[in-house]
Amino acid sequence: MRFSSAAAGPITPVAPGGRRLTMSTTHTPDAPTDMTPELVARLRAGDDRAGELLIERYKASMMRFCRGYLPTDEEAEDAVQDVFCKVLDADAVPDRFRPWLYKLARNQCLNVVRSLRRRGERAALPGDTRLRRTQTGHLTHMVNVELQERIERLLTELPAHYAETLRLRYTEGLSRSEIAEVLGTTESTVKTSLFEGLQRLRAHKSLLAYRT
Repeated sequence: MRFSSAAAGPITPVAPGGRRLTMSTTHTPDAPTDMTPELVARLRAGDDRAGELLIERYKASMMRFCRGYLPTDEEAEDAVQDVFCKVLDADAVPDRFRPWLYKLARNQCLNVVRSLRRRGERAALPGDTRLRRTQTGHLTHMVNVELQERIERLLTELPAHYAETLRLRYTEGLSRSEIAEVLGTTESTVKTSLFEGLQRLRAHKSLLAYRT
C-alpha cells in the first residue's frame, strides 16, 4: 500500500490496484491501548477498513509528534506518510505496537532534521510541546491558562533529552517503559530524566511567581 497527499489535503492511502481509502478529517482520540498486529494483518490481506482504522487511530498523535521535530506542517505530514508506509511494509509487527510506532516516527523525524541541517535549513527539536490538558501528573498540575504558553516555551529551551522525555510522557501519554523503548534507553534513565526535567521547569525563575 502506498500513500498520496494533496498539497493542502489530508493523507490518503492508496491501496494496490488504485483503490483509495478515504480518511476522515475529524479528530479521532488516541488509542488507549496498543494497536494489535491483527489489524495490520487484516490490512495486508486487503481489508481497506483496516487501513482506515490504522490511520484514523494514530494520525492525529503522529502529526502532533512529528510536528514537534519538524518546522512545517508539510514536512510533518510527509514524515507521517513515510512512517505509515514503513508500518505497512514491515515483515512483522510487535505486540507493543505504540512504542514501536513512535520509535519509527522519531527516527524518521531525526533523519529529516539531519537532512535539513545539511542544507542549512532551520530545524529545532522539539517544537510542538502543547500539553494534553486531560493528562494527569506532576507537570500538568502546574498547567493552567496563564502558564500554558510559558511552559511550552520553557520546554523548547531544555536539553533535548529532557524535552523529548517530557513530551513523550505528558504530551503523548506514553508510560516510562514505552518511552524507554522509543528512546533506546532504560526505564530508570527515563525516570531520572522526567524527575530532572520537571525540577528544571519548577526552578525556572519565570515560574517562581506562580508557586503556591
